[in-house]
Amino acid sequence: MKFSKKDIQHIANLARLELTDEELKIYGSQLSDILNYIGQLREVDVSGVEPTAQTAGLENIFREDEIEEWDEEEREAALNQSPMMENGFVKVKRVLE
Repeated sequence: MKFSKKDIQHIANLARLELTDEELKIYGSQLSDILNYIGQLREVDVSGVEPTAQTAGLENIFREDEIEEWDEEEREAALNQSPMMENGFVKVKRVLE
């Protein structure tokens, strides 16, 4: 599939990319190659292949949360690494407004 310069510029604008004329040529060519490859993949007969999301047989493994108590020395060492403390707690910037 061949893209016009206008098409590539439109796609670049959607992606918030500012491209030079040379980059438009390069990316236009690459995008055409990618879509041609996808076209080849569409021609493959997959009628006997069952759809799958992954092939490695991965499974989620859940475990119970376990509370591990730290001794006072470990706790102090961890808290001393914080740049801001207040009343024995780590102080962080507000993330919600």
